[in-house]
Amino acid sequence: MELAEVQASELQRKYGYLDAPELLEVMIKKVFYGDITIVSSFGTEAAILLALVSDIDSSTPVVFVETGKHFPETLAYRDKIISTLKLTAVKSVAPSPIDLNVHDPDGDLWSKNPNLCCYLRKVISLEKALAGFNCWVTGRKQIHSGARTNLQKIDSLNGRIKINPLADWDQQRIKSEFTSRRLPLHPLSEKNYTSVGCLPCTRPTKSGEGYRDGRWSGIEKTECGIHND
Repeated sequence: MELAEVQASELQRKYGYLDAPELLEVMIKKVFYGDITIVSSFGTEAAILLALVSDIDSSTPVVFVETGKHFPETLAYRDKIISTLKLTAVKSVAPSPIDLNVHDPDGDLWSKNPNLCCYLRKVISLEKALAGFNCWVTGRKQIHSGARTNLQKIDSLNGRIKINPLADWDQQRIKSEFTSRRLPLHPLSEKNYTSVGCLPCTRPTKSGEGYRDGRWSGIEKTECGIHND
């Protein structure tokens, strides 16, 4: 067991009972002060985590992976949320032009090898952005099902601590938080997109489908890879 796993287990035991606002404050202001970043997709539920972070410190670093394949609505929503919450340290990271020229010169790798596409456009970009941090925060939740069903609030990945403060939130609490805070909704939410990723690989969710069933529809893929070993 690597050191980060041991540390994550101890932090989960010590702080895992805390609700999201309290957990975030302890991690941002105490345990990982100056050594923590938020990673946000600026997707349909992203505003909640970012609002909680802004309450604590609006200058907390936030990383957005600009894959070059996002919906225009997502980019506009990112800018709106940054302005609304007065976030001052949002950094957009993009894939290497050299890698794209070599492996995806026509921009259609997503249709031929989606795993490699995600690796080039998301995984590598994020790993570089995380290089200066020992802890990162995600908006993942157990209700997203799949590999996330047993998600803990604190775990580890590739030698870093990963905080999932909203792990135990349900849809009712998410909706209530949006309403009470009057947070802007992602424009695609009104078009039945429950989870939004890159444009070519995301479709609206159909009635009766799971939260992430509109992602990589029709292929055996459920995660982009940034949360996988």
